[in-house]
Amino acid sequence: MRHSKDIPLRPKGKIKSLRPLLRYLKPYKFQVAGAGFALLFASSAVLGMGAGLRYLVDNGLSKGNTDLLNQAFFILLSVTLLLAIASYARFYLVSWLGERVVADIRADIYRHLISMDIGYFETTRTGELLSRLTTDTTLLQTVIGGSISVAVRNTLLFFGGFLLLMITSARLTGYLSFMVPVVVIPIVILGKKVRTLGREAQEKIADISVHAEESLNSIRTIQSFTLENHENKRFSGHVENAMNAANSRIRMRAFLTALVICLVFGAIATVLWLGGHDVLTGTISGGQLSAFVFYSVVVAGAVGAISEVIADLQRAAGAGERLCELLAVSPNITSPQSVQQIAIEEANIHFDNVTFFYPTRTERPAIENFSLDVGAGKTIALVGPSGAGKTTIFQLILRFYDPNSGHIRLNGIDIKNISLERLRGAIGLVPQDPVIFSTSARDNIRLGNISATDDEIIEAARKASALEFLQKMPNGLDTYLGEKGVQLSGGQRQRIAIARAIIRDPKILLLDEATSALDSENEYHIQQALEQLMQGRTTFVIAHRLSTITKADHIILLNEGCIEAVGTHRELLQKNALYARLAELQFKSAA
Repeated sequence: MRHSKDIPLRPKGKIKSLRPLLRYLKPYKFQVAGAGFALLFASSAVLGMGAGLRYLVDNGLSKGNTDLLNQAFFILLSVTLLLAIASYARFYLVSWLGERVVADIRADIYRHLISMDIGYFETTRTGELLSRLTTDTTLLQTVIGGSISVAVRNTLLFFGGFLLLMITSARLTGYLSFMVPVVVIPIVILGKKVRTLGREAQEKIADISVHAEESLNSIRTIQSFTLENHENKRFSGHVENAMNAANSRIRMRAFLTALVICLVFGAIATVLWLGGHDVLTGTISGGQLSAFVFYSVVVAGAVGAISEVIADLQRAAGAGERLCELLAVSPNITSPQSVQQIAIEEANIHFDNVTFFYPTRTERPAIENFSLDVGAGKTIALVGPSGAGKTTIFQLILRFYDPNSGHIRLNGIDIKNISLERLRGAIGLVPQDPVIFSTSARDNIRLGNISATDDEIIEAARKASALEFLQKMPNGLDTYLGEKGVQLSGGQRQRIAIARAIIRDPKILLLDEATSALDSENEYHIQQALEQLMQGRTTFVIAHRLSTITKADHIILLNEGCIEAVGTHRELLQKNALYARLAELQFKSAA
């Protein structure tokens, strides 16, 4: 099983890669227009100062006219005030757009990720996805909320300033233009190097995120094996690699910036020397030279700013390409376009010659030629050695995966033709290692049925023998349970998961030995609650304890993905050596 588009390991980072993300600006066209107008006005005001400077020098200073000098001063102050207002509007609108667009992108990426099938997460590192959701989107925020505005503003200043340079003195502009290639060529050459180093730095940062996510999720194992120093050294190695990569990029950017400044202002100094001679010979006026100097500084500053922004744009382009590639990956498991309506008042499940290979383990099937009819309201116990395919049955019923061949039907309809929401909404799952979210006990139970009332939550907790210990907690059912339910014992976490299944009121129950982590007393109470819950519901139980096995309607003995035997507990004890051995091991473990 492959996804429609694989994620590249090293994006090209071309600026045009940002183009697909511009669609996120469409809903905010008024803000974009406002920012564009403010940017255009601010750029025009800056360029207008050069004409005012020329007028001031030629008519105010040179002729000793105090009135003109005062008039020019107040005009300059007015333009400065308007420039400040326009700059405020530009900065606010552009920064707001950056935050808003990146928030929309993050929401889209998260929505897309949680819609991906389970097989996708088997082949993609979670840390890398988190890096894209945080680091890459932060790069985009920097660009959309600042760098693009700076690039456009300085592009306008460059072309506008260059045009005014031509109008002021074509001869001096010709000299200045001759020096442009001397400035541009190093930017092009060294810019490629900066881009390469930027991509390497991004990859090193992604390695940090991957390692941190993996180690924090495994903190109990790390501490139980006293691996803190070992993990610190590994993490420090990743940090140093990222630091070295970033340092190489910074050093190259700093060198590029210094070289550009040296070449640009060296060129201006040369032109000033030539212009000074022109003033002395009367070819141009002092005001023209002053304006030319002003425009030269504006153009030089624009070139320097663009040279710095290009590196940011290229880094963001790499991030944008990574995000676009991520959004382009399509899930293998989706609801059908033409959904078959189905009533699930009761659940008959039929496996028809099903064979399935996990995407990452294609050398042998997890289950092979698996056929089984389960009538509504029946309880089926799945037993067998580790790796026999018991959990795979659950994952196929939930349609986390699709069979490579064969069909699974619910009430006669292939589950591929049922909407995922409808199918999974009819299923209640209690895993052996339940997931507890970082919120309150009340909210954890409510996940089974988002619309459940507080009274229903309390009743579900009571039936799962969870109410007593929850009420003893500092804030009762509203107590924060910690990261992954760290404040709960294994048995308490499992009772929360059982309460979650009870409140769901499903037609199909999937129990991965729901009482395995409980002591004998609690197991008895939970077993009673589960027996009531299982009545009238089609139930699959991955069974390890004999108390579950003996009460099942049928026991399916699995071995290497195939059904080896079907029968009751007594029948299988008599006719199947593998089952007898498993049962004997259970008796020994119980003793």
